[in-house]
Amino acid sequence: MNEEPELSITGFSDRFEPQGRGDAALYLISPQDVGGDFPDRLRAALDGGPVSAFQLRVKGVDQHQLARLAEPLQGICAEREVAFIVNDDMSLAKRIGADGVHLGQDDGDPREARALLGPTAQIGVTCHDSRHLAMEAGEAGADYVAFGAFFPTTTKPVKHVPELGILGWWATLFELPSVAIGGITPDNGRGLVEAGADFLAVCGSVWNAADPAAVVAAFQPLLKRG
Repeated sequence: MNEEPELSITGFSDRFEPQGRGDAALYLISPQDVGGDFPDRLRAALDGGPVSAFQLRVKGVDQHQLARLAEPLQGICAEREVAFIVNDDMSLAKRIGADGVHLGQDDGDPREARALLGPTAQIGVTCHDSRHLAMEAGEAGADYVAFGAFFPTTTKPVKHVPELGILGWWATLFELPSVAIGGITPDNGRGLVEAGADFLAVCGSVWNAADPAAVVAAFQPLLKRG
């Protein structure tokens, strides 16, 4: 008799069963500045509606300082059962006991991250506009693949703009979830969900707003399938 697989308490990965993908979900990415009143802004954003994951994406900061900045944010995410993901740095993810790590193409192999972080860690891989990279990531044991940037964004330089069809291709052939990223707003996100995205990764549309909760709330109707 086969045992049922253990599910993550964060809910980040346990929605993807063979019988269907269900609705899409929201994946927040931090701004560069997560000090000051940002913990309060994060709480406010999470008040706006369900969020599956929060990625700490801060560049050019010493790991010791970043660990200190992460502590209150990680606590907030734990309280709300939101997966706390570290961008790029698997050693930082290990140090602070994050729920997982998101790797760019130059940030290490998912197999290395799995060996370091353990079997329950959520490991994502940036795959830009490449079906080949996505399949490689899946074969290497990634828990999700990220495609983008689908729309213009100021969060990072845009070098790859995938066609919408890559989301449908992936959803049709693979059970592994996909994350759509890049300039996503409540005005343009619906088409990504209809195309097959399992998560919408958002940054500027939430954190540049005067009311982050209102933007998170505005995303919620877009995430329903059918």
